[in-house]
Amino acid sequence: MDLRGPTLDIAPGEQRKRTAIQDLYGGSRQGGIAHSRKSPNVLLFSNPGRGHQVGYFDGWGADGCYHYTGEGQTGDQRMTRGNLAILQHVQDGRALHLFDSVARGVVAYMGEFTLATDTPWYYRDAPDKAGETRSVIMFRLKSIGAVEQLGEDLAFTPCSDDVVEDVEIEKHQTERMLVSSKTQEREAERREAPLVTAYHDYLLERGHTVTRKKIIPAGEVRALYTDLFDTTDHILIEAKGSVAREAVRMAIGQLYDYRRYITPTPALAVLLPARPRQDLIDLCNVSGARVIWPNGPAFEVG
Repeated sequence: MDLRGPTLDIAPGEQRKRTAIQDLYGGSRQGGIAHSRKSPNVLLFSNPGRGHQVGYFDGWGADGCYHYTGEGQTGDQRMTRGNLAILQHVQDGRALHLFDSVARGVVAYMGEFTLATDTPWYYRDAPDKAGETRSVIMFRLKSIGAVEQLGEDLAFTPCSDDVVEDVEIEKHQTERMLVSSKTQEREAERREAPLVTAYHDYLLERGHTVTRKKIIPAGEVRALYTDLFDTTDHILIEAKGSVAREAVRMAIGQLYDYRRYITPTPALAVLLPARPRQDLIDLCNVSGARVIWPNGPAFEVG
């Protein structure tokens, strides 16, 4: 379907004012998804420069699709309103037309798209406008006919299978510091890093092989990183910089999350900066995890 009006002719790559386009074809002038009642179209507007501020990371994937973030700037996105219009565009008899923002109020037409048939959409974690992590909908748009490949490329395209690999511990520590944006998360990393290093060195001195696991679940764009993995004894270890109940409970949850992707199933351990109260040791033990803490130059296990 061509976007053609009586006085406006749009081809892929051409630029027009958004208001001029919507004068002809309708749709809401607010937000990125303009579900038109005036014409059988759903107009999609991508603006990576502004979108990144609210967790919208649109772009071309290695799969050849354009990954487009659904609407909703606060809380988890739901398959309603504009998002539902994209999902049901074929059965509603509407075409999807994608535009890229090139200047204030000016967009470039990229072409007509439809949803990929194998995986039309997926969820990913992203910050909302308040900086809180939430779940957003990502649509996989497949081009129809000629398109202009404008916009950004995705840093990582979701895989159809789980990816699990070993990574260097030192490299991973640097990466985690870079991706943590909140002050609280940075402080937690600083407290955990010396503890992880000390136990890593302790194991190496005893002839163990120690690494970390990088885990990318199928369909996810963000990797999960374990703190330590004792390859010699096949133990998955999660470190926390506090012996508070909240920290211990979080460690247990992370261990259960990571363990699902490692074969054969590893033993579990929580590494803490000091001996926690007995109630928390019991909590870990009931959950199938041992507790490790420093005692002078050595470490104790409970």
